[in-house]
Amino acid sequence: MTFDPSEAGAALRLPSDCSISSIRTIHETIQEALGRQGPLEIDCSNVNRADLTAIQLLLSTAKTGEAQGRPVVLTELSEVLRNTMQRAGFADDEMIDQNFPQKKGGS
Repeated sequence: MTFDPSEAGAALRLPSDCSISSIRTIHETIQEALGRQGPLEIDCSNVNRADLTAIQLLLSTAKTGEAQGRPVVLTELSEVLRNTMQRAGFADDEMIDQNFPQKKGGS
């Protein structure tokens, strides 16, 4: 997992394994990033293993950012992560988009 605190706000890239076996490290890194000022951008393109713990952590992160008045956006959702979200009950892309703010196509 990479975290670049030098950028305005914070940017991090999730590791390929976002399952329960690595969630503690991911949580700690996200907590550090949430402690910074400005928006938080989470690159999800590298995720090739995910389970419900990753979905819970990302949803909690989005809600925490919203409560703090700072944007948290996911970029480049991998197919594995998107499928895991759907298995977790986020039935379609619209529902995923409503619960997980995303930055798409350079916007």
